[in-house]
Amino acid sequence: MSAETYLQEKQQYNDLNFTDFLNKVTEEDVLQVLTKNRISRMDFLRLLSPAAQKHLEDMAQRSRRDTIRNFGYTMQLFTPMYIADYCDNLCVYCGFNHNNKISRRCLTMDEIAKEAENITQTGLRNILVLTGESQKYSPVDYILEAVEVLRKYFDSVAIEVYSFSEKDYIRAADTGVDGMTMFQECYDKDIYETLHPGGPKADYEYRLDAPERACRAGIRNVNIGALLGLNEWHEEAFFTGVHADYLQHKYKDTEIAVSTPRMRPCSAGYAPRSIVNDIELVQYITALRIFLPRAGITLSTREKPRMRDHLVKMGITKISGGVTVAVGGHTKGEDDGQFEISDQRSVPQMAQMLYAQGYQPVYKDWQTLI
Repeated sequence: MSAETYLQEKQQYNDLNFTDFLNKVTEEDVLQVLTKNRISRMDFLRLLSPAAQKHLEDMAQRSRRDTIRNFGYTMQLFTPMYIADYCDNLCVYCGFNHNNKISRRCLTMDEIAKEAENITQTGLRNILVLTGESQKYSPVDYILEAVEVLRKYFDSVAIEVYSFSEKDYIRAADTGVDGMTMFQECYDKDIYETLHPGGPKADYEYRLDAPERACRAGIRNVNIGALLGLNEWHEEAFFTGVHADYLQHKYKDTEIAVSTPRMRPCSAGYAPRSIVNDIELVQYITALRIFLPRAGITLSTREKPRMRDHLVKMGITKISGGVTVAVGGHTKGEDDGQFEISDQRSVPQMAQMLYAQGYQPVYKDWQTLI
């Protein structure tokens, strides 16, 4: 029986000593986990251990098999569209921090339509709408009006904005939003509070519950994740996986997905607490796929082209292309963005890469009838 909220579910691990547990995992433990058809949460943690790195090839092969079994040789393509970057938060690691001296703007509906026209020329039918967190400059009504405009151009419109109430998620679903992304950023509450000293995002529990509110509201696809680098990565990876597992079991009609972003440089100049190297990222993604064989896994342009190409066959199901992280960037070019991107390839270039690896790029996989 699932806990009433994910916070209650998470509290059962309050006394878990991650360092002690991970250091006690043996290679034999890892090999035993890899023989199981379905693995437990603690097995997932074992696959995040130092001992598991010695069997990364075995994990990668298992991850590839599980992904092909559930998703075939397909890869969903999408691109983000930033429509506003005003923000009331004081997140110490983010380029949109309220106190950062950057040029800010909020697109008009006509400008949003022009952005959409530009993106549709690439063939994409999936869009992710992003804003800063400002109820004043990008209120719910503004975001939903933008969705109404975008629904004329795209079959799937997802949002990555501030935490809505359940009532507003219902409104979003009724307007045509069929996906939402909500990064908890950091699951350790004490560290979270030091990273978010002000603004609405400082409410740890309200943000933690946002994916569940979206599930209850009928949003079709809910995507979560932690920003790797804000805390020790094993702990953040584990709680992300447990969160996704909790949501999958409790909301069986919702497609649950996970993103695995690593910190990138931004105008905030924040230095990561924990550096997650390439091997550790591969370990996390392959362990996540083995633990959650039916969950989507998204890889962003925070990663370099070679890394993204390599990970296509290791569990990823959704990848972005033609990315700009600046407001209106698809029509006016780059400006002050939320962070620096590493992979600047266009949508056709991403499709070409996928074809070369034997994968079918998917531009459209869903259509909402409203």
